[in-house]
Amino acid sequence: MQTGNGMQQQAQRMNQESPPHAKTHATDHVPLLKKLGPGLITGAADDDPSGIATYSQAGAQFGYGLLWSTLLTTPLMIGIQIVSARLGRVSGHGLAANIRAQFPRPLLYFIVSLLLIANTINIAADLGAMGDALALIVGGRSAIYIVFFALVSLTLQVFIPFPRYAPLLKWLTLALFAYVGTVLVVHVPLEEMLSGALLPNLSFQSSNVGMLVAVFGTTISPYLFFWQASQEVEEQRATPGDEPLREAPEQARIHLQRIKVDTYIGMIFSNLIAFCIMLTTAVTLHGAGVVNIDSAAEAATALRPLAGDFAFLLFAAGIVGTGLLAVPVLAGSAAYAVAESFSWRIGLGLPLTEARGFYSILTIATLLGVVIDLTGVDSIKMLLWAAMINGVVSVPIMAVMMLLSARPEVMGRFVVSGRLRFLGWLATGVMAAAVVAMFVVS
Repeated sequence: MQTGNGMQQQAQRMNQESPPHAKTHATDHVPLLKKLGPGLITGAADDDPSGIATYSQAGAQFGYGLLWSTLLTTPLMIGIQIVSARLGRVSGHGLAANIRAQFPRPLLYFIVSLLLIANTINIAADLGAMGDALALIVGGRSAIYIVFFALVSLTLQVFIPFPRYAPLLKWLTLALFAYVGTVLVVHVPLEEMLSGALLPNLSFQSSNVGMLVAVFGTTISPYLFFWQASQEVEEQRATPGDEPLREAPEQARIHLQRIKVDTYIGMIFSNLIAFCIMLTTAVTLHGAGVVNIDSAAEAATALRPLAGDFAFLLFAAGIVGTGLLAVPVLAGSAAYAVAESFSWRIGLGLPLTEARGFYSILTIATLLGVVIDLTGVDSIKMLLWAAMINGVVSVPIMAVMMLLSARPEVMGRFVVSGRLRFLGWLATGVMAAAVVAMFVVS
């Protein structure tokens, strides 16, 4: 017979892995598309114009040699993003708010400061790439388009209520299919593709390690953690009857399953697009001896004589579409982090008059990105600095997330355990090893 303690432990494990069954709920039988939200948007936003530039450079410089990296990062990304989503949905607070409650303030301010710097630089790089891409397609001045895209992004976030804005972000993810289209219009040698994807070609030369770290940092980025956790909180607060799972465990089965499905699809979709971008540039640019690509717009330009006008248009249009999705996510995640750090009212669901601090940070980050672009700062240096900061700051954020997810005072009965806990710590360890390798090789 089991002892009382043994039975209690078994019950606790069952609660963690299979949360209490709720009564039948309308969301049990909704179509799959309606179940997709924060996870899908987060995964799609990861393939922003600066990410496109990184993946394009990886394909152009190393051919098929780094395709395997997208397969490696997929399960790691799934694991750590599920952890961030659970933190938001279970606790009812975003990542910064949870760090504020559980860790010393200097650690919080250090993390949020680095996030704000990295996000602002990323916004500048993305707006610059979008302006350049639209100029390539229709002509005109890139600077005008940069200002236009920034104003469109701010208008959508500040003046459109979140329940109407979230579906728009979801539809913008379709822009990423442009990169699936580019693969379909070029000739892909199957044997070389499979070799690059399934047989890792490890090299400790500084260029290889630097590019691998850039790919990891682009794929597993800090702003994604803050965004998905906060979006789970937004959706919970915007849905009548929904409560944080720590306070309403009867709702857990529905929402934890939705988070799992949403995040799996979002992260697999994200890495599939990264694979397609890397593969397209490996086939065309690397195959033609073009090994240096400094921006997403430059990749589109180089692609034109090699793969034709249609591939060029798909690639360039994808930059604009993904930028329209990514810039709000970058600015929004910075606003969530800063506002939560100071206990300001937050949320894209609130009107401007009720969340002035939140919207001020969002606006400042976006406008600073515009200023950086208009002052003529080297966009490539911006991308390199952003990648380095993202890579470095990801490690402590991931470690803090994993510690938070194991604390009953944060997660209640839904502490992360088992395979998900292992996967989250594995992702943290891989990122830490990559950052250490980058510094050692440099």
